[in-house]
Amino acid sequence: MNELLSHLERKLPESLRLLEQMVTMESPSFEKRMVDEFVSFLGERFHEIGGQVDFINAERFGNHLRVRFAGPDKGRILLLGHTDTVWPAGEIQKRPFRIDGNRAYGPGVFDMKAGIVLMWMALSALQELRPGLARSVTVLLTSDEEVGSNSSRGLIESEAGQSSAVLVLEPSLPGGVLKTARKGVGRFTLKAIGRAAHAGIDPSKGINAIEEISRQIIRLQGMSGPGGTTVTVGVVQGGTRSNVVPAEAGIEVDVRVESMEEADRITKAIRSLTPELAGARLEVRGSISRPPMERTAETARLFKAAQDIAAEIGIDLKEGSTGGASDGNLTAALGIPTLDGLGPIGDGAHAVDEHVEIDSLPLRAGLLAGMIERL
Repeated sequence: MNELLSHLERKLPESLRLLEQMVTMESPSFEKRMVDEFVSFLGERFHEIGGQVDFINAERFGNHLRVRFAGPDKGRILLLGHTDTVWPAGEIQKRPFRIDGNRAYGPGVFDMKAGIVLMWMALSALQELRPGLARSVTVLLTSDEEVGSNSSRGLIESEAGQSSAVLVLEPSLPGGVLKTARKGVGRFTLKAIGRAAHAGIDPSKGINAIEEISRQIIRLQGMSGPGGTTVTVGVVQGGTRSNVVPAEAGIEVDVRVESMEEADRITKAIRSLTPELAGARLEVRGSISRPPMERTAETARLFKAAQDIAAEIGIDLKEGSTGGASDGNLTAALGIPTLDGLGPIGDGAHAVDEHVEIDSLPLRAGLLAGMIERL
């Protein structure tokens, strides 16, 4: 490990130049042309270090990138990440990539372009220092993770099904803590349908959809609590004019759950909502779109392997959970051992102070390389 870590530290300036290039190439989820250009650039970088590159076409979103690195058939490892960011085109002009002390700043640097750099660093170092990889590795970078992974879910599940373990290079929790559990995510919409009437002349003839949806909001917010479940009404819409009893109103609801049992319970509760006002109707749509990533014995085994490797390079590695979801939720739900949060140490995901700690990059790349060699 000492030789590997020394190599990664010597290569850090080159890795930072690559990171700057990647951050400067913006890749917003809904800008297909920009994402495709970024994916093409990454394909060239992974090809240069010995990867067999495939571009998987996506119509609405950017193309997905799959890179295979040959090795003994001991059980393939899947390195999972995404190329899209939440930032709109032009954000890089407002906040260009910059280094300030031990921190590198820029839109998308933490979530998750530095995670892609770690994949490149680890695989490049292993190719240069070893006669061959200890096992075959697939890198899968999808283009729509930030908006639900609708176009990539089948691809993710297919690649995971051919792998013995999945290592997700999403950002770590504060201090470098790995993620052994993630909440599942649901999206629901609720529409209240009433009856319009003149607010001054015939208010009693109307059925106020905004009042109905308000009552439902209180019921929904009261569902938070059991088993770590959170129910959040995030969008409210309704009415047309102030002098009209509103005939329609709607809300969008975010749900987070820690287990499939709780996912089933809360889904049933939301779909069982009934109107409170006489004559009103409700329409409920939605589901749990990403199942929870539950901590299992196999997850614990992967974390213990990572913890042992980290100890060799002087890191006291810890585990934790988060309310956010990733594509690791999808692979874990298939029963494939999955370890998440192997990306860089930093902070500010989806925020203007987004950054990574530069001195964490060789250590995290060394940890990843050790996992590839020893799992």
